[in-house]
Amino acid sequence: MIRGTIKVDTEICKGCELCITACPQKSLGLSNNINSHGFKYVELIQDNCTGCINCALVCPDSAITVYRQSKNSIKQNKKVTV
Repeated sequence: MIRGTIKVDTEICKGCELCITACPQKSLGLSNNINSHGFKYVELIQDNCTGCINCALVCPDSAITVYRQSKNSIKQNKKVTV
């Protein structure tokens, strides 16, 4: 399984929720906190992100950066027991 995560620039996120709707894994939600502009911002609420980039594509303010772990690094992280 491919793993991903996101980083949200909380100061430019306006909480429009487009990314929440676009996330097929339902990994995103609005924070209870607000930024300096008075907006609730988006955050990961579940650890099931696949790095599909849908959220970043629909973000009108480019507030989301997506990180995706490659298949090779996942294999390297697995422990082999003998």
